[in-house]
Amino acid sequence: MDVDGKIEVASYIPADSFFGSPYIDSDVWRESPLPHRHVHGGFQDTDTRFTFYFPTEDSYDGRLFHPLEGAHAGHEDAFGGPMGDVIGGLVLISRLGGYMVESNSGHIGDDIDPRGGDDPTLYGHRASVETARFSKHVAAQIYGAPPHHAYVWGGSGGGRRSPLCLEYGTGVYDGALPFMGGGEIAAHGVTTLMKGAQVMAFASMFNVQRLLRRQAAGVVDAMRPGGSGDPYAGLTTHQREELANLYQLGYPRGDEFMIFSPMGQIWLWSSIADRLASEDADYFTSFWTKPGYVGHDAPDAVADDLLDVTTTVSRVVTGGELLTDPAYAGPEYGGLRVMASLMSAGPDLPMAIEVEGLGDGYRLGAGLQLLSGKAKGRQLYCMGHAGDLLSADGVAEANLLRFRDVEVGDEIHVDNRRFLAFCYYYRHHLMDEPAFDFLRPDGRPIYPQNRVPTMSPLMGVAYSGQYEGKLLWVHHTHDASLWPPQGLVYEAAVRAVRGPEAAGERFRLRWTENAEHIPPAYLPSAPDRATSTWLIDYLPVIEQSLLDLVAWVEQGVEPAGSHYEFRDGRVVLPARAAERGGIQPVVSATVDGGERAEVPAGTAVTLRVDAEVPPGAGTIVAVEWDLDGSGSFADPADVVGTPTAVSLTRTHTYPTPGTRFATARVWSHRDGDRDAVHRRIPNVASVRIVVT
Repeated sequence: MDVDGKIEVASYIPADSFFGSPYIDSDVWRESPLPHRHVHGGFQDTDTRFTFYFPTEDSYDGRLFHPLEGAHAGHEDAFGGPMGDVIGGLVLISRLGGYMVESNSGHIGDDIDPRGGDDPTLYGHRASVETARFSKHVAAQIYGAPPHHAYVWGGSGGGRRSPLCLEYGTGVYDGALPFMGGGEIAAHGVTTLMKGAQVMAFASMFNVQRLLRRQAAGVVDAMRPGGSGDPYAGLTTHQREELANLYQLGYPRGDEFMIFSPMGQIWLWSSIADRLASEDADYFTSFWTKPGYVGHDAPDAVADDLLDVTTTVSRVVTGGELLTDPAYAGPEYGGLRVMASLMSAGPDLPMAIEVEGLGDGYRLGAGLQLLSGKAKGRQLYCMGHAGDLLSADGVAEANLLRFRDVEVGDEIHVDNRRFLAFCYYYRHHLMDEPAFDFLRPDGRPIYPQNRVPTMSPLMGVAYSGQYEGKLLWVHHTHDASLWPPQGLVYEAAVRAVRGPEAAGERFRLRWTENAEHIPPAYLPSAPDRATSTWLIDYLPVIEQSLLDLVAWVEQGVEPAGSHYEFRDGRVVLPARAAERGGIQPVVSATVDGGERAEVPAGTAVTLRVDAEVPPGAGTIVAVEWDLDGSGSFADPADVVGTPTAVSLTRTHTYPTPGTRFATARVWSHRDGDRDAVHRRIPNVASVRIVVT
């Protein structure tokens, strides 16, 4: 296959009248990451852009796969770049026998389409649906026929919008696989802005970050394997209340370390702060001035963290410098480097500044407004910091430019009063969801209430649960960005539309245990324990689930869902694989028969791992131990690859005093292939050894 034939676009008439005629401005052959025809273009009179990736015919089996970008989207090349490498990109799509479609979801960066305005239907599904529809017109010319089936999928913001594409893309898509999605439920055809429970949930999380940052180590340790199980020990009454509220809202137990290692959650604040300040201005005034609000009633709870400083910029730092300059190689810059790699719009974009004289106030979430220079008036919000080095983001032009045109000596105002008020936002904006009932005993709110805010139009509209085709929803038990309760929303929507029995014909929910919002390789580690010893890379689960979705749609092979209970704000999975279901191995570990052992140095301990796979999920193909918390997993067990369950023991001696976490990582594979590189499904279990 080559690019000799010009693609014909004139005969294509968009089904959605908002879109002008399609155009193609680039049609080239590329060899990386595999040979493919790379087509880029857009629709006239809109900000909608697209990229199509057509592999060679020998790797194409007639399918369209449309991954949707996370967050607010806004880029039509996310899966063809570094983000694609993280999640599989075109190489994954080729293994699945498809070509790949990307769109920017109707907007450029975090800005809106000038013609589309604040219409959430455009960004939530219409731009993506029209893009996929046009891609079939192009595919028919390249391959001789349009794809026989089409699938839309994505995580986070892509998980938020992919169900909408299936709901409103009848005849375009046959199946959807959202993972880590969430939202609210409304009638099919809704065109209004969505309300988002995660806004209030993140406010609670930010408050616990702030209030407990000096007690973080104790909270985290209490909830680790072999810990006390009491994260409230040593906290003040106010701190206890805020941590308890966080759990009630659904924050996943066992992932407390991520409370104090803010990642993408703070992006949501930077993306909505201006909107909240405009639409809910009374709240941000009332918080400081009226009874019933902490800023007025208990100002000591926020006084020590206040920041209201006018200072000057002493350095401007690009994303590329954060990633490559040895000056930022230390662990204190780890979070900034991760954000630069995942959310940068290029290595030359200035993403951070250094300022002088901020003092001891709380930096995260603070507003940064440029008061002089070429960028005068630009409003950003601190997304991460190391001392007085602050990274930031904003909306519209601020998102696209960050600190471009900012120079050393420019004056800047750093003010966190708005963010401190937001930390208590969840108390005063209760949604009509069970997760908020603890804040309204007997149906009456405890605190003064304000109107629940709407989300950005870039997040789309509410779910209806009404669609043709099949939808396999994957959610994680330890996701600090889209908490487990959000994994229940869409199931409720489908059941409401179709009834509990018929819902199973088109919907499955599959839980992934011990998985965070992004793989552990991109997360910071604790000083005494690598993140990979308690969190797993969930990407093999996504690939296997995509294959299962294809088999469900095209062959009628029903995928395994997961069984669970939801109580006290948490998802509880059965302890036995046969009862739990899904596709992930169930793993448990002990040391000397328990979760914790205390032994003198030089004394041998006995480690045991028990693992089993759910019915139909294959066999256990590997077991490996990390004995010291380093994340090395350099101690493999002898596994033949055919059993569906294993029980293995080994002894180990720790020669020096200290606390160690030993972790067993178990891998299963649907086909029992010990040598397989892809679709190896992991799970982990850990124990604590205190050596005296």
